[in-house]
Amino acid sequence: MVYESAIDVDSIVALDTHVHVEVDDAGHNALPPLLVDAASKYFKAGDSRPTLDEIAALYRSLSMAAVVFTVDAERALGHPPNSSEEIAIGAARNNDALIPFGSVDPTDPAVAITKAKRLVEEFGVRGFKFHPTVQNFDPSDPRYFKLYGVISEYGLPAIFHTGQTGIGSGLPGGAGLRLSLSNPMLLDTVAAEFSHWKIVMAHPSVPWQDEAIAIATHKENVSIDLSGWSPKYFPPQLVRAADSYLKHKVLFGSDYPLIAPDRWLRDFKALDVKDEVRPLILKANAVRLLGLEKEAK
Repeated sequence: MVYESAIDVDSIVALDTHVHVEVDDAGHNALPPLLVDAASKYFKAGDSRPTLDEIAALYRSLSMAAVVFTVDAERALGHPPNSSEEIAIGAARNNDALIPFGSVDPTDPAVAITKAKRLVEEFGVRGFKFHPTVQNFDPSDPRYFKLYGVISEYGLPAIFHTGQTGIGSGLPGGAGLRLSLSNPMLLDTVAAEFSHWKIVMAHPSVPWQDEAIAIATHKENVSIDLSGWSPKYFPPQLVRAADSYLKHKVLFGSDYPLIAPDRWLRDFKALDVKDEVRPLILKANAVRLLGLEKEAK
């Protein structure tokens, strides 16, 4: 089943660009239990993890749409990933509310390229998600450039985790996960090499927020999503940039199920952002990035 969007962009109030499908229909979690517990504690979230159909029902009830994905980090974590193919099929089943992104493990580049092509051509994924810290790879390493080239040739965007992560937080040695791999400056090299590839730096990039802002300002092909943090905790320089010179390059993202989209939106209402900027962040910038305005015509 190849995904085709049926999202009515005029009827939705927001488009969430960052939603994890952590549990598949069989109850398998994309992360090992130790890391699931650490992330839940970090975000003060409960143990419940919705299925893809439950995610679709939530966003439909909120008159919203969402980009959904998992993270394939099997080689780094020694834990079987959830299936991006199943996520794409589920998104096709809920194509009025969901947009599927694929995930491949870049540390095996040849396999990743083959899988990426299959996810695009046979399942219709609309982009890819990478998590350098969890997948244990330096995104600026040229060994991954062939994979990037394949994705960029399809004209599909990619979301890269940046900054702090709740995964492994509070555990001895952070469970061996390295935050340095998610320094956004590593993506500056990628954005320069692939100047037409749309790259999204996920999350307020604490402790490298100024670096992320500099990259998004300097590189036309780079945007920032605001997931993983309640807006009331956003660094002030990020709020200033989003409200002015980066207003067309900042995207709403929640990081659901760890942060609920309605909670994020409630806190966003209190943020010091111009009224004319809010719809850009909540929907218009993502609609343009994902090419949904073309499909609506």
